[in-house]
Amino acid sequence: MNAILEMRGISKSFPGVKALRDVNLVVKAGEIHAICGENGAGKSTLMKVLSGVYPFGSYEGEIIYKGEERRFATISDSEHLGIIIIHQELALVPLLSIAENIFLGNEPATMGVINWATAFSKTRELLQKVGLKESPNALITNLGVGKQQLVEIAKALAKKVQLLILDEPTASLNESDSDALLNLLLEFRTQGIASILISHKLNELAKVADSITVLRDGTTVETIDTHAEKISEGRIIKSMVGREMSDRYPPREPKIGEKLFEVKDWRVEHPLHAGREVIKGVSLHVNRGEVLGIAGLMGSGRTELAMSVFGRAYGRNVTGKAFMDGQEIDVGSIQKAVANGIAYVTEDRKSLGLILNEDIKNNVTLANLPGIAWRGIIDDHKEASVASQYRGMLKIRSSSIFQKTLNLSGGNQQKVVLSKWLFAHPQVLILDEPTRGIDVGAKYEIYTIINELASTGKGVIVISSEMPELLGICDRIYVMNEGRFVDEMPASEASQEKIMASIMKQYGAVQ
Repeated sequence: MNAILEMRGISKSFPGVKALRDVNLVVKAGEIHAICGENGAGKSTLMKVLSGVYPFGSYEGEIIYKGEERRFATISDSEHLGIIIIHQELALVPLLSIAENIFLGNEPATMGVINWATAFSKTRELLQKVGLKESPNALITNLGVGKQQLVEIAKALAKKVQLLILDEPTASLNESDSDALLNLLLEFRTQGIASILISHKLNELAKVADSITVLRDGTTVETIDTHAEKISEGRIIKSMVGREMSDRYPPREPKIGEKLFEVKDWRVEHPLHAGREVIKGVSLHVNRGEVLGIAGLMGSGRTELAMSVFGRAYGRNVTGKAFMDGQEIDVGSIQKAVANGIAYVTEDRKSLGLILNEDIKNNVTLANLPGIAWRGIIDDHKEASVASQYRGMLKIRSSSIFQKTLNLSGGNQQKVVLSKWLFAHPQVLILDEPTRGIDVGAKYEIYTIINELASTGKGVIVISSEMPELLGICDRIYVMNEGRFVDEMPASEASQEKIMASIMKQYGAVQ
């Protein structure tokens, strides 16, 4: 099979950081080629070089596409040749329709007048190809994340894609939506469309990839032919991190104490639809030194519960009572929740967790400015000292504490968010999808931090869509469905099958 793409000796630098060093990549026509590596290994940077996000002249090396050297000045140049990139943060306009999004900037028009009949007809054909039954008129804001991902792929097909690049396409998807997307890539392969798949879900790579290129610290480690040798997750991990990782979860001996935090009969209405309950009489508690998990499918209400408890950051007509050490507390605002010892690490670190244009130093101290101030004036030296302390403690990979968080990898951005809330010294830390989109090595480091917090008597609540993660790090698990807790079990007695059975029983699928 001939190569559709060769990237030769690619090097790319940012201020104080060498992101790529002499990276080589060969993608064959019609294959699924996976790229994996730890956060900061250079995966997304390499794809931005290929797609023209980083234009020719800003990097060293050559891009050979379909046998010719290419020098892309803009992303439009690469799209014109059929190279389409779908970023982890989807580039859809929520209040436009599916058809409008698919043909945005690529509208079928005559003499400057858009032919909407053609646009809607083509949209129906494209939606059928990706397995969506929605109307072309449907607004993006009314679609789930999985369906939005398929709209992005339909948009790529509209641009006559020949090389499709997907950056963490299943990071926000549940298992069924992930399977549907991967099966679509397999179908594209039969049609001769090549795909480059970046993912931290190693089981997915082993399932669909024809080749796997591993990057480490901005260099190419190896390319594995999955048809020539049997590929296991352990094999990929060893190549990624340069060592064996026999245990995904750090060892821990729980020392669970008295009840620390509790909410009773918690009810929350949808912020836009009065009378529509999203959280329906939920009660929970977490003990000192305990790691508590909340399992459930996307849309079950886990994030809405966490955000509403954290100072009513979500919803309207929030009712119920919250207690810390047996005393009722006021969590009516984020300031009051923080003052009463509650912290919430959002699942959306880029939009809600960080100020991306600010440096690490300013982000780390943001939730506890009084901790670095004297008489209301910020002490720059103390702020730098605190930021340096957390940078070292959480192993944040950066050129310095003055590096902008925008230029950090996803895993290191997550560590900055964690640092921000750890510096606030909470009693209860709520972590919403804390390891989404980060590599196995960074996950292990975050699990270690969770264990250390629990060992000091804090209460940690972990929301995760990855059931193996909940089973691996939690002491007790609540199962949530349609705004209610439908089961509770010690992690030692839990399994993926038992959790799913609890969820499906509520749908009437299991008697």
